[in-house]
Amino acid sequence: MPERVGPTRVGERELLSVTGEHVRLPDPDHLVHLQFRRFAGCPICNLHLRSIAQRHDEISAAGVREVVFFHSSADELRQYTSDLPFATIADPDKRYYREFGVESGPRALLDPRAWGAIVRGGTQTLIGRYRAPATRQTGGHLGLPADFLVDTTGAVIAAKYGKHADDQWSVDELLENARGR
Repeated sequence: MPERVGPTRVGERELLSVTGEHVRLPDPDHLVHLQFRRFAGCPICNLHLRSIAQRHDEISAAGVREVVFFHSSADELRQYTSDLPFATIADPDKRYYREFGVESGPRALLDPRAWGAIVRGGTQTLIGRYRAPATRQTGGHLGLPADFLVDTTGAVIAAKYGKHADDQWSVDELLENARGR
């Protein structure tokens, strides 16, 4: 399969997070880590975002601002992410997903490399640590993750398109990308 190609530059814009925070892109004072996740309440996404939240101070100290997109409505997303220490953006129409070339497909869940996270995230949901997602999702259940690191001028300086639902940068990979810039 050919490597997906997204934008090399992010045009100036202001986004509104689900908590009402205005998010400026590019950010003239920080690198911005744009994450494209799946849907509100996604157990795999919950695992990943909790790892980001646990190391948020370290990420911020490296000069990186987190901005996370979901293909869910703001009302639904707010129920799952309002306690996170970074901006979450509702994109139920997948406008930004299309702009950045972020795809969906059956391989999101069928790839055996995602199965461990499915079990771990599902277990956390079953024991009540995470709130269960709605059975019907606006943008579907088959989204693939993607990560982009955007510099202060809007240049995309690093990108990763996930090959399955649990294929995204770890915090260490994000920090390594930020240090390299």
